Amino acid sequence: MSAAGHSEDGRPRAAAALDDADFVRLVGTADGDAAAATGLLARGLDAAGTPYQVSLAAVPDPPATDADCTVAVGHPTGDVTVEGESLAFEAAAVVAGFAPDAVDPELALAGAVCAGVEPSGHLLETADLERRPGVAVPTDDPIEGLAASTLVHAPFSGDGRATEVLEGHASAGRELASVVALSAIEDAPPRAAEAIERALRPYVTERFGTLGGFADVLDAVARERPGTGIALALGHGVESAALASWRTHGERAHAALRAADTGRYDGVYVLRLEGGSPAFLGTVARLGLSYRSPEPVALAVTDGAAAAAGEASVASPMRAAAGALDGRTTARNGRGAATFDGTVAGFTATFREAV
Repeated sequence: MSAAGHSEDGRPRAAAALDDADFVRLVGTADGDAAAATGLLARGLDAAGTPYQVSLAAVPDPPATDADCTVAVGHPTGDVTVEGESLAFEAAAVVAGFAPDAVDPELALAGAVCAGVEPSGHLLETADLERRPGVAVPTDDPIEGLAASTLVHAPFSGDGRATEVLEGHASAGRELASVVALSAIEDAPPRAAEAIERALRPYVTERFGTLGGFADVLDAVARERPGTGIALALGHGVESAALASWRTHGERAHAALRAADTGRYDGVYVLRLEGGSPAFLGTVARLGLSYRSPEPVALAVTDGAAAAAGEASVASPMRAAAGALDGRTTARNGRGAATFDGTVAGFTATFREAV
C-alpha cells in the first residue's frame, strides 16, 4: 500500500493503516530525507500511543513479520510505502492524517533539503523561517562549518583546509558566500553552480542555526551512525554527538573523493575507493556528481558496496549490476545504493553496460 490515495474517511491510506495498527515497524533507508520521514512517523505514533520499532539501512533487509504494519520509507518492501520526491513531506502528510499536532515542520523541511527539494508550501509557512545572507552551516563558526560541510566540495573542504583558504574573509554574510560559491564552481562541471545554491542564503532555525546545516547534519548522521540519526529525528537531545558524527563523515567523504581512483567512461564517472559502506559511498557519489563528474552519472564503488548519483534515475543499472552479483539495491530520485558479492571491477563492468 502506497502512502498515496485515501481511505473511506478521507484520510491518506497510510494514515488509516497506522492509526489502526497495534505495533508498527518503521524501516527507512540511511539518508537524511528518510531519517526525517521516519522520525515524523515515529513522533505521530508516539502521540497516538502506538508501539513501534525503527531502523535505518542503506539497503534494508526484507521486512520482519512480527508487526501489524511495516512501513517502508524510501524503498518498496513493506505493507505501507512512503515514497515521493521528498519522503519527509510525504510522511508529514501521513502524520497529519492521524496525529496532526505531532508534525514538526522544521524536521520535514530539513528532510526535503536532504532530498534536494526546495522548501515550500504550508510547512514553510508554518515554520515561519527567515532567510539571511551567508552560508548554511550547523556551527557558530561558519569557516569551521564549511570544513566538514557536505553541501559543497571545494579546495577548502576537509580537515584544516577551510581556515587556510578562507582566512581573511568576512566570517559571515555575502562576502563569505561569494568566496564559497566561486571556489566551488572553479574547475567544476556546470551543475556545481546549481548544487552550491543549497549552501547559500540559508533559512535561520533554532536547531543547528540554519536549515541547510540541520539537513547536512541529519543526512551525515543517518549515514554514519543510523541510531544517532533516529535519535536526532526524534528530538532526543543528541546534538553534540550528531555534530561529532557529521564532522567525521564530512572529513572522510572529502578525503575519499580526493583519494579515489577515477575513470571516465561513456556516461559514467567511476570513483574506486578502498572500503566504505554503501551509505557513506552515497555521499561521495553525490559530491562527485555535483562537483567533479563530467558525465551524467557518478558511481562510487568498493568491493561489496556501491552507490550512484545521476542526473536521471540510476535504478536500472543499479539493479542490473547488483543482480548479477547476488546483491540487493535501493534507488530513488537519481540516487542508489547496493551491496553485492563481488569486486569493484565486476560491479563496474555490469553497471557501465547497463547505463
